[in-house]
Amino acid sequence: MRTLFTAEMSELADDLAAMARHVSTAIDQAGEALLTKNVELAQRVIADDATLDDIEETVDERCVLLIAQQQPVGLDLRTIIVSLRISAALERMGDLAQHIAETARRAYPDSAFPDTHSDVVEGMVAAAKKAAQEVTELIEDRDLNVAAGIVSDDDTLDQLHAEAYQRLLADDFEGSPQEILNISLLARYFERFGDHAVGVSRRIVYLVTGDHSGEAARI
Repeated sequence: MRTLFTAEMSELADDLAAMARHVSTAIDQAGEALLTKNVELAQRVIADDATLDDIEETVDERCVLLIAQQQPVGLDLRTIIVSLRISAALERMGDLAQHIAETARRAYPDSAFPDTHSDVVEGMVAAAKKAAQEVTELIEDRDLNVAAGIVSDDDTLDQLHAEAYQRLLADDFEGSPQEILNISLLARYFERFGDHAVGVSRRIVYLVTGDHSGEAARI
């Protein structure tokens, strides 16, 4: 019975790692689609989100069955509960990548953002990609030093989020109403992506250390 439980827990870890890799690919492709006006790539991100949803459903079902059938305690129970929360955060990160791709698709064949915001959008894409890669590394290896990088990426996204709005409010900004809407949405999507990445990192820190405050994420 214990052998089966161990195997199920291993598969749970594999599923979370698969979700993280999927999110990393999604935000990478969504960012590229946004920057290069690649509508085919944007459509691929949108279509592939269903795969992430399927894995999340598998994770949820596995966790519920493990709790019901094995009645885990201590670290095992903590691992299952944390896994449920991480899968939800990863699914939401995938949704945000999908929203970014949808913004790129709606604007096609034009750019979704004006030239005044090119460097801001490029910075958000880079920071989100880095955060997703580090989340994957953290889930796979549980190297807590990676958590500090994720927090730094989120700080960058917060700063760029603020900068995007400041430029919209500048007296010399001449973007169209649609561009204003696009920038407002994109800044929010990327900012929330970073927040969820930090949430995942703090749950991994809690899992490894038992520190529920999350302060260890700022190593």
